[in-house]
Amino acid sequence: MATTCSSDVDDYDHRSDGYTLSADVSESESGITLSDSFNISPPRFRSVSHILAPPDITLPSECHGNVVEKRDTSDLSEVELMKERFAKLLLGEDMSGGGKGVGTALAISNAITNLSATVFGELWRLEPLASQKKSMWLREMEWLLCVSDSIVELIPSFQELPDGGTYEVMVTRPRMDLYVNLPALKKLDGMLVSILDGFRDTEFHYVDRGGILANDSEQNELHPCSPFSRRCSVRLEEKWWLPFPKVPPRGLSDNTRKRLQQFRECTIQIFKAAVAINTCVLSEMEIPNVYLESLPKSAKACLGETIYQYLTADQFSPECLLEYLEMSSEYTTLEIANRIEASAHIWRHKYVKRHLSLAKSGRSWGGKVKGLVSDRGKNKFLHQRADTLLRNLKLQFPGLPQTALDIQKIQYNKDVGQSILESYSRVIESLAFNLMTRIDDLQCVDDATRQRVAAESSPLLGESDSASSLPTQKHISPSLFSIQHTSCSS
Repeated sequence: MATTCSSDVDDYDHRSDGYTLSADVSESESGITLSDSFNISPPRFRSVSHILAPPDITLPSECHGNVVEKRDTSDLSEVELMKERFAKLLLGEDMSGGGKGVGTALAISNAITNLSATVFGELWRLEPLASQKKSMWLREMEWLLCVSDSIVELIPSFQELPDGGTYEVMVTRPRMDLYVNLPALKKLDGMLVSILDGFRDTEFHYVDRGGILANDSEQNELHPCSPFSRRCSVRLEEKWWLPFPKVPPRGLSDNTRKRLQQFRECTIQIFKAAVAINTCVLSEMEIPNVYLESLPKSAKACLGETIYQYLTADQFSPECLLEYLEMSSEYTTLEIANRIEASAHIWRHKYVKRHLSLAKSGRSWGGKVKGLVSDRGKNKFLHQRADTLLRNLKLQFPGLPQTALDIQKIQYNKDVGQSILESYSRVIESLAFNLMTRIDDLQCVDDATRQRVAAESSPLLGESDSASSLPTQKHISPSLFSIQHTSCSS
């Protein structure tokens, strides 16, 4: 009778598993266009398409015991972990059980956010995820997203009777916003994980900041840096807590640079798609009454004299106003965004109030109705200007944290489906932005290295006249990968 050991059983189980993507993302849903050369097929969500009946196998007693004990231990640990996660969700993060926890929507949002922070952190290096962290992300996200399977809506459907007749019944299907956006977010998630998996056996590596200070100071004295190198140094010195990327002495190879640029372009598309979904979900959330009650009565007191004059002037240019404002730090930029958003809602509230007053007043009010119409048009016009300014501000600073209104919307939201979509798109947006930043830092170091190599080779071109013993060197044409744009220097 045939016998086998535990390794053979594991190999058989591995071969019988099938991996398929949960959904596909079209260009209309996410706006992502990728070239065929950049092929990403992430094993994001697993589904067993078919299960083959295993043949009759007789295991030795010692081998059989090891297999059962190992699988039971693994299953028990996973079940206990699932119990712990869902216990926290049901308690609303209130371990005392006194009913003072947060709502279900906020609890799921916090769970997704905390899981992302645990697995990805700040993404300090361009390297694949550890297998343990990747399995943790896939497993626990599947647990948290399974709640959305029960969020359905009823739609009419016609079914045929055996005698040929038809009758109308109500059937369930996933809610429309989840049906459209959740498969797209799963696809974007898998693509980001696949991009991280692409950084294997790379030409570059990372070193700690403390070990490069002395070497960098010596190299700066021996080799004068170009203005681009100085800007790159300032950019990286501002992130003193991050590991420093190191490239080969003559820079990265052409294939690596091309592949790195492909990764960056794909990440930008993922970031834009996640931002679009997150913005759409936040716009559909109700504005909490707490936020509306905290607004000042006048937009001028909220904006300040300078911004108010620019917004209410006859000629208005959002670009010129943003260039005029002092936004040197993230704190000041976020403060300006909060003030602009608050003023927009003040004008919108006045516009809606005037509209309701006009609807109740009728035509008998005469000149007073005319004044209400003019005020209503002015408030609507200023509300649109403030919205335009806020939109341009967020486009200019894509990594800006959430505003006070967005935070309160998430805090007081009761819709579990919206909470899932918002938190999932937010963590994907954050991961894509951090990945873009790490790629920009690496490209910045590579460009500075190539600039330094070109500066070192240029003095040798003029020494052929004075040193007759040296052979005459021909002029070297600039590289095809010379810096034509310095997007990472900003």
